[in-house]
Amino acid sequence: QVQLVESGGGLVQIGGSLRLSCSASRRILSIDAISINAMGWYRQAPGKQRELVAAIGSNGVTYYSDSVKGRFTISRDSAKNTVYLQMNTLKPEDTAAYYCNAKGILRAGGTSFTDFDSWGQGTQVIVSS
Repeated sequence: QVQLVESGGGLVQIGGSLRLSCSASRRILSIDAISINAMGWYRQAPGKQRELVAAIGSNGVTYYSDSVKGRFTISRDSAKNTVYLQMNTLKPEDTAAYYCNAKGILRAGGTSFTDFDSWGQGTQVIVSS
């Protein structure tokens, strides 16, 4: 019901930077409002579990995993329902598929409220020498 579209992945050298973007939009017209409580970025490397990298709440409070703290910055444009992940000083261990996640409430038909927990399709980040 809420579609997330990611962009910005790619191939980068060790020490380089990338910026990921994720925009949320309603998938069906019957949804007349979306209220996003939190947006985050997860990543999954081959053979490993998906892990939370960074998240940001509606009040601007942020979370970072220890592995990216000081190198990655998450931000959001609430007016555009968009979240960004600025990744600096990239390392080979940052190589993974990165997934955007959004949690919140949507309103349909003016009076029906439903929680949502949506995922993007993923964007690949490859850090190489």
